Amino acid sequence: MLKNFLKAAKRLLQPKASSFDKYIRTPLPIQEDLLKYFSRNSRLVVFDIGSCEGEDSIRYAKLFPHATIYSFEPLENNYNKILSNIRKEQCTSIQPYKLALSDEKGVAQFYVSSGHPPHKPNTSQWDYGNKSSSLLKPGKIRQTHAWLEFKSTAIVATDTVFNFCKAKGLSAIDFIHLDVQGAELMVLKGAGDLIDHVKLIWLEIEAIQLYKGQPLTNDIESYMHDHAFVLVKDTVGDVSGDRLYANSKLIGS
Repeated sequence: MLKNFLKAAKRLLQPKASSFDKYIRTPLPIQEDLLKYFSRNSRLVVFDIGSCEGEDSIRYAKLFPHATIYSFEPLENNYNKILSNIRKEQCTSIQPYKLALSDEKGVAQFYVSSGHPPHKPNTSQWDYGNKSSSLLKPGKIRQTHAWLEFKSTAIVATDTVFNFCKAKGLSAIDFIHLDVQGAELMVLKGAGDLIDHVKLIWLEIEAIQLYKGQPLTNDIESYMHDHAFVLVKDTVGDVSGDRLYANSKLIGS
């Protein structure tokens, strides 16, 4: 009985895992799909575009310990959090870049999101408001997420997937995680001919224009079809969701 009491006391004294810690230790929604195409020991090239605080970059680094993860986030505060988080998790395979990937090289105005949903606990463990910033001006997103605010803008550096890969000597990308709040098609077009050398793409898609001028489901579907990508997984609902596409010329479906 004393032994059980000591065990219980030890559990109570241990610090509770933060929301961030719980998130990075939760299996990826496409983990089984990724492991269908890649072994855990594969030396993959992974692009996490729109990585916010590096949450998913860390999850990919833990799933594929021999991969090289290129993490792209243009906002200073988020970028600094990526640096802190990868140090904390000792993920030396992640290479972060303070950069917005788009369809051209230069600078652009970035609409910075903030806010907190009223039904969620307001703690420092998880920032709900910093995950909706975009190169595009907010549209109907305030109708679907009334708590979100866009009080400021920032000037950020932009470049293309094609230019970045050329500078780094990369001839192919195994997997792209693309979450850029409506600018997905800009990023894809910025890959140029290199898009034909990408094996898998997991991207967010909207069914309504949460951001002004953003491409919708049919626009993304048309582009992916034109480049021989086939749909593997679809979670898009009435408002938004994610899709996983596989390059049929490289790995099929």
